[in-house]
Amino acid sequence: MLTGLNNVLIMIGAAIIVLGTLIFVHEFGHFLAAKAVGIAVHRFSLGLGPPTRLGFHIGETHYCLSWIPFGGYVKMAGLEDEGPAGELEGGKTPTPVPPERTYDHKPLWARVLVISAGVTMNALFAVVVYAFLAGRYGVAVDRTITVGAVDAATLPMGAAPLASLHPGDRIVRVSGDSMTGWDDIEQALLTSGEQPLRIEVAGRSEPVLVDVPLREQQSRLAIVQALTPWHEPVIGEVVGDEPATRAGFRSGDRVLRVGSDTIPAWETFVRVLQASAGKTLQVEVLRAGGATSLTVTPREQRVPGQGGVSRVVGYIGVSPERPVQRYGVLGAIGQGFRETGAAAGLVLFFLKGLVTLQFSARDIGGPILVAQISGEAARLGLEQFLKFMALFSVNLAVLNLLPIPVLDGGHLFFLGFEAVRGKPLSPEQRYRFTQIGFFVLMGIMLLAVANDVARLVAR
Repeated sequence: MLTGLNNVLIMIGAAIIVLGTLIFVHEFGHFLAAKAVGIAVHRFSLGLGPPTRLGFHIGETHYCLSWIPFGGYVKMAGLEDEGPAGELEGGKTPTPVPPERTYDHKPLWARVLVISAGVTMNALFAVVVYAFLAGRYGVAVDRTITVGAVDAATLPMGAAPLASLHPGDRIVRVSGDSMTGWDDIEQALLTSGEQPLRIEVAGRSEPVLVDVPLREQQSRLAIVQALTPWHEPVIGEVVGDEPATRAGFRSGDRVLRVGSDTIPAWETFVRVLQASAGKTLQVEVLRAGGATSLTVTPREQRVPGQGGVSRVVGYIGVSPERPVQRYGVLGAIGQGFRETGAAAGLVLFFLKGLVTLQFSARDIGGPILVAQISGEAARLGLEQFLKFMALFSVNLAVLNLLPIPVLDGGHLFFLGFEAVRGKPLSPEQRYRFTQIGFFVLMGIMLLAVANDVARLVAR
């Protein structure tokens, strides 16, 4: 009971940190740009709707928390005072300002700068976080293409031929693309549009054919989870306040046995742990030339299963030893840009799949899913938590560029139309488009929340 309450509190706290930080970063970008070009800013708010009493004034700007705990806004003079967007930003502001300090009276380039500053700040935040992680922790490089184990029982329909893979088999190509590491294999299994997938294995004359369409992303994910790479049974990292830490596991320990079962590879160890949630295990490890016996009880952890239904596995909070590439300052910055670009590519790939109906709208997640992932990332330690924040920041940046009025992308669309047409849309036209965008956005949010509730029920 107490553990469950702690998990909920961690989840809520982590979600507040993630959303609060990223919303602040986004809105701060708009704020700085507006101030830089001379636009009056009436209010800087975390949260939507009317402001609460938790706030203060500095100069002409009111800094506050608002009543609706989703999103935030920078209320600029002359921008969206009325209509749905105006109501979300606390309604019309009575304070008059000189016309030259309003949004609508600024040149086109200045308005583009102000509107695009939010997503730019989210992207730069991700670059900084990824660069910090690369410099502080390095980047784990998994160059193995060798199969460690196949969980045939969890393979979805159409992927049964993968059960013919054996420990030691090397996957050299997927859909014709050469594989240089396990990350390449997982990405190809998740994103390749070839039908069927051709998985070429060293020493085999015929490829393994997998007949799972790209639109069935849950099934593709199940394939990735059913295949695990081969690693030495050596502990690389012991994560946070997890059972492994309390049991005394250390980085560098080589797992020899669990009970009476010999552990030849890391994947064998993982399978035993996953099947032993809530059970006390005796684990023998080799440490500093001598054998040491440790007692550990894997905690229950839910992971995605087939058909979107989660399953419970055992988890102790360890990861295998992997080569780590270290970076200097310039190298870390470069890695920050590369990882941000890769994250943006993944988000765009998912959006493209939704538009082309290759993915299901049921895959869209809402605030509950964000809170769950935030909590799990927090439990895994600072490195994983920051990685999730960076990925989610990129996600917010890309989604905000969608050409939906109310979002930044909608405003940029209006400005692009103005650049082509030579004059802006009238306030009445912008108001009508904003109404449409508002209802579209509300529909997407309701769908996301409904999907979250459906996942909870399916558990």
